[in-house]
Amino acid sequence: MALRAYIPERMTLDVDIIIHADDEAPARAAFGAAGYRITGPLSIGGFTAHPSDSTAPIDVLTSTAHWLEEALTTPSFDTAGFPVMPRPYLILLKLQAGRSQDLADIQRLLRGTSAEERSHMHAMIAHEAHDLVADFDALCTLADLEYGGSSPL
Repeated sequence: MALRAYIPERMTLDVDIIIHADDEAPARAAFGAAGYRITGPLSIGGFTAHPSDSTAPIDVLTSTAHWLEEALTTPSFDTAGFPVMPRPYLILLKLQAGRSQDLADIQRLLRGTSAEERSHMHAMIAHEAHDLVADFDALCTLADLEYGGSSPL
């Protein structure tokens, strides 16, 4: 859902949310009390809550990252008014996941971002996950080649 705040929505089979790892037990209990079937754990931390009907499951990602509090308290909003992960943190999460769809999403998320925005993202990624800076820079280059360029970092 967060993607639709920044780029055209793509078809997906589930909904992802992220919470503090300390909140996992109460979240599991709340989903269970609401009739969801819980499975997991997820390889990246967390669990999946499956509704009793045929609607999309919810992947509840958990994190202990120190930046999570800032990301959760300074949300962006999608076109329906729902709070979503700010773009820089969404890109960081997708870089850390590293799946091919996540990397494609990052390229789309970078489309139309300014050199100033990218510089801010670059600094944040360098601080939070220094080993991913080269990947971020490469994705910026690929986004510019595919969609037309922003200024270099």
